[in-house]
Amino acid sequence: MAEEAILGYLEKTEQISDSGNFAAELGLDHTDVVNVIKSLHGFRYVDAQDIKRETWVLTDEGRKYAAEGSPEVQLFLAVPPEGSIPKDELQKKLVPAVFKIGCSQAGKNRWVEMGKQISRKVQHVEDKVKELLLRVEDGHAIEKDDINSLKARKLIVQQTWKGYSVSKGPNYAPKRKKVATDLTRENLQRGDWKELEFKEYNFNAKGQPAEGGHLHPLLKVRKQLKDIFLQMGFEEMPTNNFVESSFWNFDVLFQPQQHPARDSHDTFFLEEPSTTRKLPEAYVELVKRVHESGGYGSRGYGYDWKREEANKNLLRTHTTAVSSRMLKALAEKPFAPKKYFSIDRVFRNEAVDRTHLAEFHQIEGLVCDRGLTLGDLIGVLHDFFSRLGMSKLRFKPAYNPYTEPSMEIFSYHEGLGKWVEIGNSGMFRPEMLLPMGFPEDARVIAWGLSLERPTMILYGIDNIRDLFGHKVLLLLLLNLSTCFCCLKQENVAASFSPVIAGGSRSHQAEPDMSPWNGLITFSYQ
Repeated sequence: MAEEAILGYLEKTEQISDSGNFAAELGLDHTDVVNVIKSLHGFRYVDAQDIKRETWVLTDEGRKYAAEGSPEVQLFLAVPPEGSIPKDELQKKLVPAVFKIGCSQAGKNRWVEMGKQISRKVQHVEDKVKELLLRVEDGHAIEKDDINSLKARKLIVQQTWKGYSVSKGPNYAPKRKKVATDLTRENLQRGDWKELEFKEYNFNAKGQPAEGGHLHPLLKVRKQLKDIFLQMGFEEMPTNNFVESSFWNFDVLFQPQQHPARDSHDTFFLEEPSTTRKLPEAYVELVKRVHESGGYGSRGYGYDWKREEANKNLLRTHTTAVSSRMLKALAEKPFAPKKYFSIDRVFRNEAVDRTHLAEFHQIEGLVCDRGLTLGDLIGVLHDFFSRLGMSKLRFKPAYNPYTEPSMEIFSYHEGLGKWVEIGNSGMFRPEMLLPMGFPEDARVIAWGLSLERPTMILYGIDNIRDLFGHKVLLLLLLNLSTCFCCLKQENVAASFSPVIAGGSRSHQAEPDMSPWNGLITFSYQ
């Protein structure tokens, strides 16, 4: 439509002096007209010259007052013609911004008497502001003083209008001749390729510059850790379930409902949907029983377990919630040994600083088999961390609600000349495993650590917000040096410190290792 109108108009006259006026006269969209002019100019059907005009347009606030009236007139009309109105009552009748501006302008114009009681000084006023705004909106010119007044009140803003003047070009024709851009199979079959006029090729035109993809540093380190797990025969767990119920996140893990980690200042609870729709009822009853009165050799916690607490939805605080689901599914089948791992996001209601975010990544590995002992856990940990270049390990007894025994893992850092904490580990408690349906001799060993801290050390980043989150500068990530291909003892042992499983805050103080010589032994009942 626009193309036919432009070429047809130029057939009768020499020039279109203003594309804006041309579009308005024919009822066409000016943007469409401009696009057609650019296309015709490219094929030299027309010659086009730029036109620029500075115009005034209404701001959002200006459009509102053009429709509803200026604030001062709105306030004036809200004051009764006779008598007065309390200022507080008048304020309730108007939008806060309208009341504030209206009081200022109406008082300045001496339309009203201001005080605790507001009354009219005059009986009739004209809304000159609205009239001026409507004139600007219709494209009419107004006086310079009026422009300055509206501009000062931020009701109008200057805008550059761009258009074209158009005349016939060297290749002008009343109708554009379409040229072929491709030689198709159908052209060859029909034989019409002989009469086709093809578009000229521009052999000097450059293609779009190729942009290589860039992996985020976290993805690089994650890939390296994932490869180690796979080399050790582990199977990756599905971790796309960011929202969990408190039941799978806490209760299944034999974590009491009064535990501080379940408070809202440590956990993000969902408002909608606030509770889970379905839980395995038979299993819920077993979990409730072991919490309240124990079982399987345990005394339990001796409190009144509440279903409504277990039903609460939350953003998972650890990937162990995924492990609990996987173990329950495993227990429902004929028993078979399994090795699982996961690396994915978890969420804590943490105060954000240079080393902590409310969203981070947790690395977790677990092994399920009959008759596993603490020695097996220590052996697997030696194998895992040796592949990261950390062969000097020591273990310190610790407490976790759902593992017993539990151990913090330390590695000797050659550069610092001391032992640094690199992870947390333990054996899942019978109170967790037996209600799932595992045989009594089944054991699960597990360990975990953070992903962000080692990545920060490897890439020389001292603020976690520069690595992960909405404040990350993409240019910084592009310029980061390539991650080390081989992780060595002198840099990696520190990398995994001091953030342990779940990203909890910990220390780098040297632990008291003097009584320990070699591996620690525990008796597991």
